Amino acid sequence: MALTVGIIGPEDLVQRVLAVGAANSAATLVPLPYRHESETVTLVEQSREKVDAILFTGVVPYTIATAAGIIDRPAMYVSYDGATLLRALVELLRLGHDVTRFSIDTLRRSEVIETLIEAKLPTDQIHVLPYRAGLTSDDIVAFHRNARERHDTKVAISCLGSAFHLLENEMPSVRLAPSRYSIQSTLQALVLTTTGQHVGDAQVALGIIDLPEPDEALAGDLITLGGSLAALPDGRNLVVTTRGLLEQATEQFTRMPLLDQLAARHATARVGFGVGRTAAEAEALARRAVSRATSIGTVAGVVSMSDDVEIVIEPSSEHDQPAADRGPESLPLLARRVGLNTQTLSRMRELVATLPDGLTTQDVAEHLAVQLRTARRVLKRLERAGLADPIGSQQHGRTGRPPTVYLIRL
Repeated sequence: MALTVGIIGPEDLVQRVLAVGAANSAATLVPLPYRHESETVTLVEQSREKVDAILFTGVVPYTIATAAGIIDRPAMYVSYDGATLLRALVELLRLGHDVTRFSIDTLRRSEVIETLIEAKLPTDQIHVLPYRAGLTSDDIVAFHRNARERHDTKVAISCLGSAFHLLENEMPSVRLAPSRYSIQSTLQALVLTTTGQHVGDAQVALGIIDLPEPDEALAGDLITLGGSLAALPDGRNLVVTTRGLLEQATEQFTRMPLLDQLAARHATARVGFGVGRTAAEAEALARRAVSRATSIGTVAGVVSMSDDVEIVIEPSSEHDQPAADRGPESLPLLARRVGLNTQTLSRMRELVATLPDGLTTQDVAEHLAVQLRTARRVLKRLERAGLADPIGSQQHGRTGRPPTVYLIRL
């Protein structure tokens, strides 16, 4: 089945991407055009169930979506490279414009200067406004107007459609569009990245369930895993499923409803899942996981993966117990219960010390040097363990959905 990629950007650039990418049989492209870049957040949210990945037609909508913290699937943007600028300069020369005095937005200054030097054009009368988060179309228009008034620039070159449409009636203006090569290479990279993640979701996941006596209700408990159940010669039970279904049923390995159900019917219940590239590897990891679960206590679950990641999941009663009632815990013990490594928890303690009144997903991502998606998972694990509570949202200085502020207790 072909992947589905949503294309977000202004109508004309979305259509350009569709035209260039139409020959790519590896993906089905879905147009998601906007009239103004401020609609980006809404389009991303509305496409959650429709597309496997998102391709933005430029850095502006991509940055808006990233700042809002709503990108939850593979996403990339088409860059405007030096070749794009060079083609625009040639067109300006053909039309008789002065290409030695212009203002340009969004591109990096170093990239613009390098392109001009290669074209043997002067650079001393060129004014550049690199794109940064929070920059609006009004800011860009003001930059070009100011460059014309103070520095007598002859042409405004813009990468932002909304800014270009305001400028084109005031001064000679050109709107940059991504090159065919940029579109093709970015789309290919996005499809490969998304395919790789889907392959990861399809990895074999085998589970071994160790109970003190037979359980006729077990098959019903496994419905959410969408897997099959078989009896092992030693009396234990084998579950066959995929990584994607296991992640979904355990809420990204933060809790295990199956373990709670078994604990309600049995004095002891140990569950071990192994996730591997082959069935043999997954089975070996599952046996290691259930052995580890046995060493932890009477009721425990462990997920082992091929990259030496081991996640311990205890019954929800443990997770739901208020942190204040559990007493102090050592960092290794706390890490085992939460399902994070000790280094991550140690770094989180450092962050909490600097932001004791609350922090956001963006704060966590920057401090841990990870993607927003990973930062959300860290906060979700802490919340499940009773160590984090959402206390409000950060309203000022933001576009789109305001980020949630969490109070962390470590």
